[in-house]
Amino acid sequence: MTRGAQQFVGAVTFEGVTGRRVHSEIFESGEALAHIRLARHAHGIVIAPATADFLARSAQGRAEDLLSAILLAARCPVLIVPAMNDRMWSHPQTVINTTHLREIGYDVMEPAVGPLAFDEGEGPGRMPEPDMIAAAVTRMLSKSTALNGKRVLVTAGSTREAIDPVRFISNHSTGKMGVAIARAARARGAAVTLVAGPMEVAPPAGVSTVHVTSTEDMARAVGESIASADVLVMAAAPADFRPSDVASEKIKKAHAPDSLALTATTDVLASTIAARPPRLVVVGFALETESLLQNAREKLASKKLDLIVANRAGVPGEGFGSDTNRVTIISANGDEALPLMSKDDVAEVLLDRIEALISGR
Repeated sequence: MTRGAQQFVGAVTFEGVTGRRVHSEIFESGEALAHIRLARHAHGIVIAPATADFLARSAQGRAEDLLSAILLAARCPVLIVPAMNDRMWSHPQTVINTTHLREIGYDVMEPAVGPLAFDEGEGPGRMPEPDMIAAAVTRMLSKSTALNGKRVLVTAGSTREAIDPVRFISNHSTGKMGVAIARAARARGAAVTLVAGPMEVAPPAGVSTVHVTSTEDMARAVGESIASADVLVMAAAPADFRPSDVASEKIKKAHAPDSLALTATTDVLASTIAARPPRLVVVGFALETESLLQNAREKLASKKLDLIVANRAGVPGEGFGSDTNRVTIISANGDEALPLMSKDDVAEVLLDRIEALISGR
Protein backbone atom coordinates (compact mmCIF):
# COMPACT_ATOMS: atom_id res chain seq x y z
CA MET A 1 0.00 0.00 0.00
CA THR A 2 1.18 3.47 -0.80
CA ARG A 3 0.93 6.24 1.76
CA GLY A 4 -1.93 7.73 -0.24
CA ALA A 5 -3.85 4.44 -0.08
CA GLN A 6 -3.48 4.32 3.66
CA GLN A 7 -5.28 7.66 3.92
CA PHE A 8 -8.43 5.83 2.78
CA VAL A 9 -8.11 2.28 4.21
CA GLY A 10 -5.81 1.06 6.95
CA ALA A 11 -3.24 -1.65 6.35
CA VAL A 12 -4.68 -3.65 9.26
CA THR A 13 -7.97 -3.98 7.36
CA PHE A 14 -6.28 -5.57 4.36
CA GLU A 15 -4.23 -7.87 6.55
CA GLY A 16 -7.35 -8.96 8.41
CA VAL A 17 -9.24 -9.72 5.20
CA THR A 18 -6.43 -11.49 3.33
CA GLY A 19 -4.51 -13.05 6.20
CA ARG A 20 -1.31 -11.79 4.57
CA ARG A 21 1.28 -9.25 5.50
CA VAL A 22 0.79 -5.79 4.00
CA HIS A 23 3.92 -4.10 2.68
CA SER A 24 4.13 -0.32 2.62
CA GLU A 25 7.66 1.02 3.15
CA ILE A 26 10.71 0.52 0.96
CA PHE A 27 12.95 0.03 4.02
CA GLU A 28 10.57 -1.83 6.31
CA SER A 29 11.85 -3.91 9.21
CA GLY A 30 15.42 -3.44 8.06
CA GLU A 31 14.77 -5.36 4.82
CA ALA A 32 16.76 -3.42 2.21
CA LEU A 33 15.86 -5.61 -0.77
CA ALA A 34 12.11 -6.08 -0.23
CA HIS A 35 11.33 -4.51 -3.59
CA ILE A 36 13.60 -6.96 -5.42
CA ARG A 37 12.19 -9.99 -3.62
CA LEU A 38 8.55 -8.99 -4.13
CA ALA A 39 9.13 -8.18 -7.80
CA ARG A 40 10.92 -11.48 -8.43
CA HIS A 41 8.18 -13.61 -6.86
CA ALA A 42 5.25 -11.96 -8.66
CA HIS A 43 3.53 -13.62 -11.62
CA GLY A 44 1.79 -10.33 -12.31
CA ILE A 45 1.38 -6.89 -10.74
CA VAL A 46 -1.91 -4.98 -10.57
CA ILE A 47 -2.05 -1.37 -9.37
CA ALA A 48 -5.64 -0.51 -8.53
CA PRO A 49 -6.61 2.22 -8.18
CA ALA A 50 -3.77 4.14 -9.82
CA THR A 51 -3.82 7.90 -9.26
CA ALA A 52 -2.70 10.59 -11.67
CA ASP A 53 0.36 11.08 -9.48
CA PHE A 54 1.24 7.39 -9.67
CA LEU A 55 0.90 7.40 -13.46
CA ALA A 56 3.29 10.35 -13.62
CA ARG A 57 5.84 8.79 -11.27
CA SER A 58 5.82 5.38 -12.96
CA ALA A 59 6.04 6.97 -16.43
CA GLN A 60 9.19 8.76 -15.26
CA GLY A 61 10.69 5.60 -13.78
CA ARG A 62 10.93 7.05 -10.29
CA ALA A 63 11.51 4.74 -7.32
CA GLU A 64 10.76 6.87 -4.29
CA ASP A 65 8.43 4.36 -2.61
CA LEU A 66 8.06 0.58 -2.41
CA LEU A 67 5.47 0.21 -5.17
CA SER A 68 7.31 2.24 -7.80
CA ALA A 69 10.58 0.51 -6.91
CA ILE A 70 8.92 -2.89 -7.38
CA LEU A 71 7.79 -1.85 -10.84
CA LEU A 72 11.35 -1.04 -11.89
CA ALA A 73 12.59 -4.40 -10.61
CA ALA A 74 9.71 -6.44 -12.08
CA ARG A 75 9.89 -8.51 -15.25
CA CYS A 76 6.36 -9.89 -15.03
CA PRO A 77 3.21 -8.46 -16.69
CA VAL A 78 1.87 -5.23 -15.17
CA LEU A 79 -1.72 -4.00 -15.18
CA ILE A 80 -2.47 -0.41 -14.17
CA VAL A 81 -6.04 0.58 -13.33
CA PRO A 82 -6.40 4.40 -13.31
CA ALA A 83 -9.07 6.11 -11.21
CA MET A 84 -9.32 9.89 -10.83
CA ASN A 85 -11.41 12.94 -11.62
CA ASP A 86 -12.44 13.10 -15.28
CA ARG A 87 -10.62 16.43 -15.75
CA MET A 88 -7.41 14.92 -14.42
CA TRP A 89 -7.81 11.87 -16.67
CA SER A 90 -8.26 14.00 -19.79
CA HIS A 91 -5.39 16.39 -18.99
CA PRO A 92 -2.74 16.33 -21.76
CA GLN A 93 0.02 15.37 -19.31
CA THR A 94 -1.97 12.38 -18.04
CA VAL A 95 -2.63 11.36 -21.65
CA ILE A 96 1.12 11.54 -22.38
CA ASN A 97 1.97 9.52 -19.25
CA THR A 98 -0.62 6.85 -20.06
CA THR A 99 0.61 6.57 -23.65
CA HIS A 100 4.20 6.16 -22.48
CA LEU A 101 3.27 3.45 -19.98
CA ARG A 102 1.59 1.48 -22.74
CA GLU A 103 4.59 1.99 -25.01
CA ILE A 104 6.95 0.44 -22.45
CA GLY A 105 4.72 -2.63 -22.18
CA TYR A 106 2.29 -2.01 -19.31
CA ASP A 107 -1.41 -2.78 -19.74
CA VAL A 108 -3.44 0.30 -18.78
CA MET A 109 -7.20 -0.10 -18.44
CA GLU A 110 -9.58 2.65 -19.47
CA PRO A 111 -11.46 4.11 -16.48
CA ALA A 112 -15.18 3.41 -16.24
CA VAL A 113 -17.75 6.09 -16.96
CA GLY A 114 -20.16 6.93 -14.16
CA PRO A 115 -20.75 9.01 -11.02
CA LEU A 116 -17.56 10.56 -9.65
CA ALA A 117 -16.90 12.14 -6.27
CA PHE A 118 -19.62 14.19 -4.56
CA ASP A 119 -20.91 17.07 -6.69
CA GLU A 120 -18.58 16.16 -9.59
CA GLY A 121 -21.27 14.65 -11.81
CA GLU A 122 -20.50 11.78 -14.18
CA GLY A 123 -17.62 11.12 -16.54
CA PRO A 124 -14.68 8.83 -17.31
CA GLY A 125 -12.55 8.35 -14.23
CA ARG A 126 -14.21 5.72 -12.04
CA MET A 127 -12.27 2.60 -11.21
CA PRO A 128 -13.67 -0.29 -13.32
CA GLU A 129 -15.81 -2.88 -11.57
CA PRO A 130 -13.98 -5.81 -9.94
CA ASP A 131 -15.16 -8.35 -12.53
CA MET A 132 -13.69 -6.24 -15.33
CA ILE A 133 -10.37 -5.97 -13.48
CA ALA A 134 -10.39 -9.73 -12.80
CA ALA A 135 -11.01 -10.42 -16.49
CA ALA A 136 -8.13 -8.12 -17.43
CA VAL A 137 -5.84 -9.92 -14.97
CA THR A 138 -6.77 -13.28 -16.50
CA ARG A 139 -6.01 -11.95 -19.98
CA MET A 140 -2.71 -10.52 -18.78
CA LEU A 141 -1.61 -13.90 -17.42
CA SER A 142 -2.80 -15.84 -20.50
CA LYS A 143 -0.78 -14.22 -23.24
CA SER A 144 0.98 -17.42 -24.26
CA THR A 145 -2.17 -19.03 -25.69
CA ALA A 146 -2.69 -19.58 -29.41
CA LEU A 147 -5.72 -17.29 -29.19
CA ASN A 148 -3.72 -14.35 -27.88
CA GLY A 149 -4.17 -11.46 -30.28
CA LYS A 150 -6.62 -13.39 -32.47
CA ARG A 151 -10.02 -11.99 -33.40
CA VAL A 152 -12.86 -14.26 -32.31
CA LEU A 153 -16.43 -13.72 -33.50
CA VAL A 154 -19.12 -15.44 -31.39
CA THR A 155 -22.89 -15.48 -31.72
CA ALA A 156 -25.16 -16.13 -28.74
CA GLY A 157 -28.78 -16.15 -27.71
CA SER A 158 -31.97 -16.44 -29.73
CA THR A 159 -33.55 -14.21 -32.34
CA ARG A 160 -37.08 -12.88 -32.52
CA GLU A 161 -39.24 -12.74 -35.66
CA ALA A 162 -42.12 -10.29 -35.33
CA ILE A 163 -45.73 -11.41 -35.85
CA ASP A 164 -47.09 -7.99 -34.98
CA PRO A 165 -45.81 -5.10 -32.82
CA VAL A 166 -46.23 -7.13 -29.59
CA ARG A 167 -45.73 -10.80 -30.53
CA PHE A 168 -42.86 -12.79 -32.04
CA ILE A 169 -41.54 -16.25 -32.88
CA SER A 170 -38.45 -17.33 -30.95
CA ASN A 171 -36.95 -20.25 -29.02
CA HIS A 172 -35.66 -21.11 -25.54
CA SER A 173 -32.00 -20.15 -26.02
CA THR A 174 -30.66 -18.16 -23.04
CA GLY A 175 -27.24 -17.27 -24.49
CA LYS A 176 -25.33 -19.00 -21.67
CA MET A 177 -23.21 -21.19 -23.95
CA GLY A 178 -22.21 -18.38 -26.29
CA VAL A 179 -21.40 -16.05 -23.41
CA ALA A 180 -19.25 -18.75 -21.77
CA ILE A 181 -17.29 -19.14 -25.02
CA ALA A 182 -16.86 -15.38 -25.44
CA ARG A 183 -15.69 -14.98 -21.85
CA ALA A 184 -13.21 -17.87 -22.09
CA ALA A 185 -11.81 -16.61 -25.42
CA ARG A 186 -11.32 -13.13 -23.94
CA ALA A 187 -9.51 -14.65 -20.97
CA ARG A 188 -7.10 -16.35 -23.39
CA GLY A 189 -6.12 -13.01 -24.88
CA ALA A 190 -8.43 -12.87 -27.88
CA ALA A 191 -10.20 -9.75 -29.09
CA VAL A 192 -13.81 -10.94 -28.97
CA THR A 193 -16.88 -9.62 -30.75
CA LEU A 194 -20.15 -11.06 -29.45
CA VAL A 195 -23.19 -10.80 -31.72
CA ALA A 196 -25.96 -11.23 -29.18
CA GLY A 197 -29.61 -11.80 -29.79
CA PRO A 198 -32.01 -11.63 -26.83
CA MET A 199 -30.30 -13.34 -23.87
CA GLU A 200 -31.01 -14.07 -20.21
CA VAL A 201 -27.41 -13.43 -19.18
CA ALA A 202 -25.24 -10.34 -19.40
CA PRO A 203 -22.40 -10.12 -21.94
CA PRO A 204 -18.98 -10.74 -20.36
CA ALA A 205 -16.69 -7.87 -19.39
CA GLY A 206 -14.14 -6.74 -21.94
CA VAL A 207 -16.05 -8.07 -24.95
CA SER A 208 -17.33 -5.90 -27.81
CA THR A 209 -21.04 -6.69 -28.01
CA VAL A 210 -23.36 -6.09 -30.95
CA HIS A 211 -27.01 -6.47 -29.93
CA VAL A 212 -29.43 -7.76 -32.57
CA THR A 213 -33.06 -8.85 -32.61
CA SER A 214 -33.97 -10.73 -35.78
CA THR A 215 -32.18 -13.46 -37.72
CA GLU A 216 -31.64 -11.01 -40.56
CA ASP A 217 -30.04 -8.58 -38.07
CA MET A 218 -27.72 -11.34 -36.86
CA ALA A 219 -26.72 -12.32 -40.40
CA ARG A 220 -25.93 -8.69 -41.20
CA ALA A 221 -23.87 -8.18 -38.03
CA VAL A 222 -21.86 -11.37 -38.61
CA GLY A 223 -21.28 -10.38 -42.23
CA GLU A 224 -19.90 -7.00 -41.15
CA SER A 225 -17.34 -8.57 -38.77
CA ILE A 226 -16.30 -11.82 -40.42
CA ALA A 227 -13.67 -10.36 -42.77
CA SER A 228 -11.29 -9.58 -39.89
CA ALA A 229 -12.05 -12.69 -37.82
CA ASP A 230 -9.66 -15.57 -37.16
CA VAL A 231 -12.30 -17.73 -35.46
CA LEU A 232 -16.08 -17.89 -35.91
CA VAL A 233 -18.17 -19.70 -33.29
CA MET A 234 -21.89 -19.80 -34.12
CA ALA A 235 -23.39 -20.67 -30.74
CA ALA A 236 -26.61 -18.70 -31.23
CA ALA A 237 -29.97 -20.30 -32.02
CA PRO A 238 -31.47 -18.03 -34.67
CA ALA A 239 -35.10 -18.62 -35.55
CA ASP A 240 -35.49 -20.79 -38.65
CA PHE A 241 -38.84 -19.31 -39.66
CA ARG A 242 -40.57 -15.96 -39.71
CA PRO A 243 -44.13 -14.88 -40.52
CA SER A 244 -44.63 -14.27 -44.22
CA ASP A 245 -46.50 -11.08 -43.38
CA VAL A 246 -46.00 -8.90 -40.30
CA ALA A 247 -49.10 -7.09 -39.07
CA SER A 248 -48.62 -3.37 -38.58
CA GLU A 249 -51.09 -3.35 -35.67
CA LYS A 250 -51.67 -5.76 -32.81
CA ILE A 251 -53.76 -8.71 -33.99
CA LYS A 252 -56.94 -8.92 -31.91
CA LYS A 253 -58.11 -12.34 -30.78
CA ALA A 254 -61.50 -11.81 -32.34
CA HIS A 255 -59.91 -11.29 -35.74
CA ALA A 256 -56.97 -13.70 -35.48
CA PRO A 257 -56.35 -15.93 -38.51
CA ASP A 258 -56.75 -19.69 -38.18
CA SER A 259 -53.15 -20.23 -39.30
CA LEU A 260 -49.95 -18.30 -39.66
CA ALA A 261 -48.03 -18.51 -42.92
CA LEU A 262 -44.28 -18.91 -42.39
CA THR A 263 -41.23 -18.51 -44.56
CA ALA A 264 -37.63 -19.58 -43.97
CA THR A 265 -35.21 -17.05 -42.48
CA THR A 266 -31.67 -16.47 -43.67
CA ASP A 267 -29.34 -19.35 -42.82
CA VAL A 268 -26.78 -17.27 -40.93
CA LEU A 269 -24.06 -19.93 -40.90
CA ALA A 270 -24.45 -20.81 -44.58
CA SER A 271 -24.45 -17.13 -45.51
CA THR A 272 -20.88 -16.80 -44.20
CA ILE A 273 -19.35 -19.39 -46.55
CA ALA A 274 -18.57 -17.07 -49.44
CA ALA A 275 -17.34 -14.30 -47.12
CA ARG A 276 -15.00 -16.38 -44.95
CA PRO A 277 -11.37 -15.21 -45.02
CA PRO A 278 -8.60 -17.76 -45.58
CA ARG A 279 -7.56 -19.82 -42.55
CA LEU A 280 -10.73 -18.91 -40.61
CA VAL A 281 -11.62 -21.57 -38.03
CA VAL A 282 -15.38 -22.11 -38.16
CA VAL A 283 -17.39 -23.82 -35.42
CA GLY A 284 -21.11 -24.55 -35.53
CA PHE A 285 -23.63 -25.98 -33.08
CA ALA A 286 -26.28 -28.64 -33.70
CA LEU A 287 -29.18 -29.01 -31.27
CA GLU A 288 -31.24 -32.05 -32.20
CA THR A 289 -34.09 -34.17 -30.84
CA GLU A 290 -33.24 -37.25 -32.93
CA SER A 291 -30.40 -38.71 -35.02
CA LEU A 292 -28.03 -36.35 -33.21
CA LEU A 293 -24.69 -37.46 -34.61
CA GLN A 294 -25.95 -38.13 -38.13
CA ASN A 295 -27.60 -34.71 -38.41
CA ALA A 296 -24.55 -33.00 -36.91
CA ARG A 297 -22.17 -34.69 -39.36
CA GLU A 298 -24.35 -33.66 -42.29
CA LYS A 299 -24.29 -30.07 -41.03
CA LEU A 300 -20.51 -30.24 -40.58
CA ALA A 301 -20.15 -31.09 -44.26
CA SER A 302 -22.87 -28.89 -45.77
CA LYS A 303 -21.85 -25.77 -43.83
CA LYS A 304 -18.12 -26.41 -44.42
CA LEU A 305 -17.21 -26.38 -40.73
CA ASP A 306 -14.00 -27.30 -38.93
CA LEU A 307 -15.88 -28.40 -35.82
CA ILE A 308 -19.48 -28.85 -34.81
CA VAL A 309 -20.77 -29.15 -31.25
CA ALA A 310 -23.73 -31.52 -31.05
CA ASN A 311 -26.12 -31.71 -28.12
CA ARG A 312 -29.65 -32.87 -27.46
CA ALA A 313 -32.76 -30.81 -26.78
CA GLY A 314 -35.29 -31.65 -24.11
CA VAL A 315 -32.89 -33.51 -21.81
CA PRO A 316 -32.64 -32.26 -18.19
CA GLY A 317 -29.28 -30.62 -17.51
CA GLU A 318 -28.46 -30.25 -21.20
CA GLY A 319 -29.10 -27.64 -23.86
CA PHE A 320 -31.32 -24.59 -23.48
CA GLY A 321 -31.55 -22.84 -20.12
CA SER A 322 -29.20 -25.12 -18.20
CA ASP A 323 -25.86 -24.21 -16.63
CA THR A 324 -24.51 -27.59 -17.73
CA ASN A 325 -24.27 -29.39 -21.05
CA ARG A 326 -23.35 -32.77 -22.51
CA VAL A 327 -21.90 -32.38 -25.98
CA THR A 328 -20.05 -34.26 -28.68
CA ILE A 329 -17.41 -32.30 -30.60
CA ILE A 330 -17.29 -33.58 -34.17
CA SER A 331 -14.64 -32.95 -36.82
CA ALA A 332 -13.64 -34.63 -40.06
CA ASN A 333 -11.25 -36.73 -37.96
CA GLY A 334 -13.84 -38.17 -35.60
CA ASP A 335 -16.08 -37.60 -32.60
CA GLU A 336 -15.22 -36.61 -29.05
CA ALA A 337 -18.03 -37.23 -26.56
CA LEU A 338 -17.71 -35.14 -23.41
CA PRO A 339 -19.36 -35.98 -20.06
CA LEU A 340 -21.93 -33.71 -18.44
CA MET A 341 -20.06 -30.57 -17.38
CA SER A 342 -20.60 -26.87 -16.84
CA LYS A 343 -20.96 -24.70 -19.91
CA ASP A 344 -17.84 -22.83 -18.80
CA ASP A 345 -15.91 -26.13 -18.88
CA VAL A 346 -17.39 -27.02 -22.27
CA ALA A 347 -16.17 -23.63 -23.52
CA GLU A 348 -12.64 -24.34 -22.28
CA VAL A 349 -12.50 -27.75 -23.98
CA LEU A 350 -13.85 -26.29 -27.21
CA LEU A 351 -11.27 -23.50 -27.16
CA ASP A 352 -8.52 -26.07 -26.60
CA ARG A 353 -9.63 -27.78 -29.81
CA ILE A 354 -9.79 -24.44 -31.64
CA GLU A 355 -6.28 -23.53 -30.48
CA ALA A 356 -5.01 -26.88 -31.79
CA LEU A 357 -6.50 -26.06 -35.19
CA ILE A 358 -4.93 -22.58 -35.17
CA SER A 359 -1.52 -23.97 -34.24
CA GLY A 360 -1.72 -26.56 -37.01
CA ARG A 361 -2.41 -24.05 -39.77
